[in-house]
Order: sequence, then C-alpha cells, then structure tokens
Amino acid sequence: MERGPEHAYLTTAEVADYLRLKERKVYDLVRQGGIPCVRVTGKLLFPRQGIDLWLMSHLEGDQASSRPVPLVLAGSQDPLLEWAVRESAAGLALLCHGSGDGVRRLLSGEAMVAGLHLLDERQGDYNRPEALGLAGMRDLVMVRWARRRQGLLLAPDNPLGITSLEDLAGGRVRVAHRQPDAGAHRLLTWLLARAGVDPDGLRFAAHPSLSEDDLALAIRQGEADAGLGVEAAARRQGLAFVPLHQETFDLAMRRRSYFEPPVQRLLAFAREPRFAERAEALGGYDIGESGAVMYNA
Repeated sequence: MERGPEHAYLTTAEVADYLRLKERKVYDLVRQGGIPCVRVTGKLLFPRQGIDLWLMSHLEGDQASSRPVPLVLAGSQDPLLEWAVRESAAGLALLCHGSGDGVRRLLSGEAMVAGLHLLDERQGDYNRPEALGLAGMRDLVMVRWARRRQGLLLAPDNPLGITSLEDLAGGRVRVAHRQPDAGAHRLLTWLLARAGVDPDGLRFAAHPSLSEDDLALAIRQGEADAGLGVEAAARRQGLAFVPLHQETFDLAMRRRSYFEPPVQRLLAFAREPRFAERAEALGGYDIGESGAVMYNA
C-alpha cells in the first residue's frame, strides 16, 4: 500500500486514496462514526496516526478478544487528566491506585486505559513496554498525555528552608511518600540515588499516600514536611514547590480501545483551547505532544 504525502492530517481525497476506497465510502464511514476524523472550519481532516491504527485494528479481525473491557481509567492520578475526564464527559470511571496497579489492570482486562509514568532506572527514560511487562501485548498502544514537572512539595512559605533532596536527610524532616509500585516512589528512589542520599536515613511518614492529592494534603495538614509530587498538586493545595525533574505521562491501552467513544472523546477534548488553558493554570505541564501515538505494537 503506497502512502500519500507525509502530513499529520489527510484530506478526504487523500484518505480515500490511501485506503483504496471511493470518497463516497469514506463519507459513509464518517457518518457511521467508524473512522477517526476532525472537522475544521467545515472541512473533514483525518489524523494519519489514527487512520493507521484504525486500519491495523480492522486487519486484526477476530484476533482481538471479544470480551467487553470495563470503561475504567486506572493507573496513576494526574490532576489535568482527572479534570479532562470529567469535563469531556468521556464516561470513564477513575480507579487511580498507582502506575503499577494500572499495568496489572490493563493486562488482566480490568481497565480500558492505564495512566503511566514509570521510570526505567537503568535507561533513564519512561514507559518502555518491555520494562513495564507489557512487551507481550501485541496490540498495545501508548498515547502521550503530557510532560509534567516533579519536585518537592513543601509547607507554605517553606518554613524549614528546604531547597534540595540533601536537605531531607538527618531526621528533622518528615517525608511523605507513595506506595511502592507508584511511579513517584520509583522516581524518588532514583533521584535519591543520583543525589547520593541514603533513603534509610530519611524520616518517612508511617503510612504511604495513595495519590498525588493525598500526599499534598498530608503536607498541607502538617502531617509531613515534604514529599515528591507534581507541581499541579502543590498549586492546588497552596504549597511551596522545588522543581527537580521533568517526566513523561502516557496513556496505555489496547488498539481496539483507542477507537472506543470514551477514549476518542477524551483525546478530542485534549485538542480544545480550554484544555491548554487549564494545563497552563494548573502549572508544570508541557502538552506539546498530547494525543500523539508514541508506541504502536
């Protein structure tokens, strides 16, 4: 199959030529909601990545499981994602218990989408399928959600004068922390090792915080003095913030799930101007690649 011009979006004529269909058939597919497209100033445009995924999904035919997948978004909590799911009326239930839990639920068919920000400590990059245990999924798709700023969340006005990870050592600082399979826990372990800080010398809170908001609230309420989290969570609770690292947050799903209405509604909403406005207001987000397909098995 020959490819047309390498543009991000194809016209109706170009997509008809690409798929070896008549334009009338393409319009029929649009009316039936069977093919990914957007309408810009009255003109239909077809995202090339979406068309390629749609084509591969149909080529798989009966290889895909017919078992319905729950309309659940599992994995890590993200303030921008949480807001977008609500505002887009995507119809996805949120079950955010950490990236590791999201991977398990995606593999077991308990979730349609998993939000992930799992660092590969050896490579220093994020969400590599083989490092996540997802390499065996022949229909895995990874969609970029955002890049996020991670750092130290601190009490308002930073009364202890904390400016780095080294300041957490010595036992005077109570450190909030996440559950072991959360992406933030893995990142904290990696950052401490790079900074030469022994985690055994830190005064950790007795119980882990199960989400970004829980960790921020623990600091706001005086139950802890510091913790690693995203800038957006710090802003929501009026906390001080020391940036340390920029990470990648992706959405993992099976290829057929990419075309389900809840996922398409969410991704379409992420292209609207008010999504960008919200990301700017929350703080710490780079959404330049949002919606891009980063991996297609």
